Amino acid sequence: MDKSHVKTTMLALTEADLAQAEQKYQVFLAAARLERNETIDASEQSQAEAAADLAEAFDDKAHDHSAKIAVINGIDFGPKDEVGPGAVVKIGNRYLVVGVSTAAFRCQGQDFIGISTASPIYSALEGKIAGDTCTFNGRELVVSEVH
Repeated sequence: MDKSHVKTTMLALTEADLAQAEQKYQVFLAAARLERNETIDASEQSQAEAAADLAEAFDDKAHDHSAKIAVINGIDFGPKDEVGPGAVVKIGNRYLVVGVSTAAFRCQGQDFIGISTASPIYSALEGKIAGDTCTFNGRELVVSEVH
């Protein structure tokens, strides 16, 4: 498994999420601006306030994505024998990438999902090696591979 390709894919997806959040932020920020030299009715004021709230939410998302990019760039994705940051872990037919949470994605013909070290499943998996089992949400999970 080429983990550098997995890292590159995670970065590309997170950078795309960042770009989308920044674009939506700009759209809602523009909608929140009112012309102060014109009369503003209550409806316009209300719409501008709602747009400002949405802009703030997308700004927060942009900061979250920026932080994820920094984490991904700072993780050692070298070979791993046990579950920890930078490890790729196979559970069932899915690979978990330890570092940051992401939506499910495909890379090299396999299904992946990023998990954060703050996630409950990571707590169950931390330090496990291939062949170990752990319990998560009442289910017994087998760690079949660690890369």
